[in-house]
Amino acid sequence: MKKEFKTESKRLMELMINSIYTNKEIFLREIISNASDAIDKLHYKSLTDKKIKVKKDEFNIFIDINKDKRTLTIRDNGIGMTKEELETNLGTIAKSGSLDFKTENKKKENIDIIGQFGVGFYSAFMVASKVTVISKAFDSNAAYSWESSGVEGYTIKESEKETNGTDVILTIKEGEEYDKYLDQYEIRSLVKKYSDYITYPIKMEVTKRRAKSEKDSEMEEYTEVEVINSLTPLWRRNKKDIKDEDYDTFYSDKFFDYEKPLVHLHNSIEGTIEYNSLIYIPTHAAYDYYSKDYEKGLQLYSNGVLIMEKCADLVPDYFSFIKGVVDSPDLSLNISREILQQNRVLKTIATNIEKHVKTALLDMQKNNFSDYLKFWDAFGLQIKAGIYNDYGMNKDKLQDLLLFYSSKEKKLITLEEYANRNKDEKEIYYACGDSVEQIALLPQVEAVTSKDKEVLYCPNYLDEFVLKVLNKYADKEFKNVCSDAIDLETTEEKEELKKHNEEAKDMLMFIKDAIGVKDVKFTNKLKNHPVCLTSSGNISVDMEKVMNAMPTNENINAEKILEINEAHPIADKLKDLYKNDKEVLKEYSKVLYASARLISGLTIDNPTEITNLICDLIAK
Repeated sequence: MKKEFKTESKRLMELMINSIYTNKEIFLREIISNASDAIDKLHYKSLTDKKIKVKKDEFNIFIDINKDKRTLTIRDNGIGMTKEELETNLGTIAKSGSLDFKTENKKKENIDIIGQFGVGFYSAFMVASKVTVISKAFDSNAAYSWESSGVEGYTIKESEKETNGTDVILTIKEGEEYDKYLDQYEIRSLVKKYSDYITYPIKMEVTKRRAKSEKDSEMEEYTEVEVINSLTPLWRRNKKDIKDEDYDTFYSDKFFDYEKPLVHLHNSIEGTIEYNSLIYIPTHAAYDYYSKDYEKGLQLYSNGVLIMEKCADLVPDYFSFIKGVVDSPDLSLNISREILQQNRVLKTIATNIEKHVKTALLDMQKNNFSDYLKFWDAFGLQIKAGIYNDYGMNKDKLQDLLLFYSSKEKKLITLEEYANRNKDEKEIYYACGDSVEQIALLPQVEAVTSKDKEVLYCPNYLDEFVLKVLNKYADKEFKNVCSDAIDLETTEEKEELKKHNEEAKDMLMFIKDAIGVKDVKFTNKLKNHPVCLTSSGNISVDMEKVMNAMPTNENINAEKILEINEAHPIADKLKDLYKNDKEVLKEYSKVLYASARLISGLTIDNPTEITNLICDLIAK
């Protein structure tokens, strides 16, 4: 007699089969997890009831494929189910025997039950036209068969089964898209993908080929039962028993990267929240790392069962380069096990992982700087972006990971090194440009370094934006040497310069009007260079370059100031022209301004005009 499911409506069954699971192949993971639960229950009872004589090494899960009958069978020798339990657990959708068992024994330790929501079993109907469950409870003489073709209902009747445990027999649907679930290689790959770390052997009869004899090259097929899962994952093993080579091999096999990682972080956390994690920092960026197609995330397991290939919620964007796995029995899963609830456990694990990664990077920076340079070369841009993004919310977390090229050290250094070396300074000086070599030749850099000041070189387009977000480090304010706010002169030098500018204010105003900048003035900070370009306000000359290179219609302009070396012969030449030939002074002014723009890495709007002016001036 067929019975109807004890749900509010048949629509719930349809919803579960067609909507809750977005990936059909998940059915095998669910059924294997249920089989593992059934074995767990019997194993636990054997530990508490001396009358039950079973050995853990006798437990296993067996997968059988019958292509002729189109059946896929998953068999376990666990605790099995009585007729009443079949009725309760399979006849009522969302009724979980595993959850009941865990609740009953919640005060007892070492209970590892994967399935808690009682719906995973019904994912079988995504690939099966009929599901038959034959089960015999431990210490029972009777076996029963539960059978259903879906929403129409189910039947339960007596059956035959010699040993305790449960057989789940799936009659696979017709059609090419379902044929793969009768292929041993496909089933094997799904086991490796989702259930590789189930703690009991998963066995399957595998077809192999061999030579008929030592002298005969003709091949023959034969079958052999194999254990197709790895059982104990590396991250659950004791760290003292694992060699570096084991970690590297796991990384290579798991993430298809044949270059050794820079570091691995293996943590086993116990207490209020329990989890194991194995995190790697790669040596190089993935080929698509800096593209929109890249997906961050760690592989997420619950008791050795893969839940998500890439759990993005475990990784902040600025550490999106890390690879690895997290396995926790404390993670609450939603009804389908495919999408994690945003709960306290997940957030706590994510916070801990972030701390572990940062600590490892700082340790690498201090104790293995050559490796840190490899990391910085691959992922430094991501760290800078992490500081700049989100309005600088994460700047305090990441600032100590930054590296900049030092004018004194002639190598990359940290901000901490700069601050410790220049304790008496109130500022951290920096300069921007297209390359370290180009920055070193800037007149403004020479002016600052000539006073024995250290300058950080910023050749990356993000550098100045990052320093603007940081604003300060160790109470030292960042100052661009190409800003007009740089003040390194003595009081006497300032008074002398003020006098020169006051005397030449009419000429300087004339030049300003001729070239169209915010200001023109004499300076005493340049040594051999005749001119330089500085800026006033929040937008520097280099920020103008970066922002105008972006694909927008905005035209950003820094407030430019042309500074003329008052000790250079060009100053006297300009004064002479102002008295005797103002038209030629205009030409000189345009050429000087164009020169200053080129030194700063800016383009010239009218190169033909400037070239002609230079040739005319040379010819005079």
